Amino acid sequence: MPKHIDPMKRLLATTVLAASLCSVVAHAGSYEDALSSARLGDTAQLTQLISRGVDPDTVDAQGSSLLMLAAREGNLDTVKELLKHRPKVSLRNMAGDSALMLAVLKGETAVVDLLLDAGAEVNHDGWTSLMYASFEGRSEIVERLLARGADVRALAPNGSNALMLAARNGHIDVVRRLLKTGVDLDQKNDAGFTAESWALENGNTDIAALLRAERSRRQGAGAR
Repeated sequence: MPKHIDPMKRLLATTVLAASLCSVVAHAGSYEDALSSARLGDTAQLTQLISRGVDPDTVDAQGSSLLMLAAREGNLDTVKELLKHRPKVSLRNMAGDSALMLAVLKGETAVVDLLLDAGAEVNHDGWTSLMYASFEGRSEIVERLLARGADVRALAPNGSNALMLAARNGHIDVVRRLLKTGVDLDQKNDAGFTAESWALENGNTDIAALLRAERSRRQGAGAR
């Protein structure tokens, strides 16, 4: 015959279970609210959530952190607030992108400056911020990245360097700036393109001519 359960113990157990369920629901709500706040730039709400215990390094299903989401959307004040909580500035998501890379891709120069000042990593394996800036033709950001030691010799997963990406997309100002670094003119990517041949393939004859002139200049300088 089953033992009699004390009504008070049953009430206590029920109360504890209800509290636990409420906690789980509240946590789930806080998680979604934090992600939404970062995306929308709701700095006030995000600050409150962090003060209540939400991890500043919370990530979404794709591995993008609150900082990445805010940086991608150009939410400057939100980025500033997050940086006060010392998040992992150089964390990369499942696609290999960091907050800096996403800000560069979207042309959010003010956010780029904040992240660089916070010590965001510039050089690493895979695609880099300099490659993104060169691909998009973001001259000001290219300048900032080079000033922070961005490696012009780094290669993307397809074997392209920053010069090749700028040449392919017709960004002559970026090409001119990269040529001042002594970047390799003859690097070939996985498709067999050099910066010059890729420029020609895409009809960027002015850039191709610029690259030929630079090659001649270097050859002449080397012969002296």
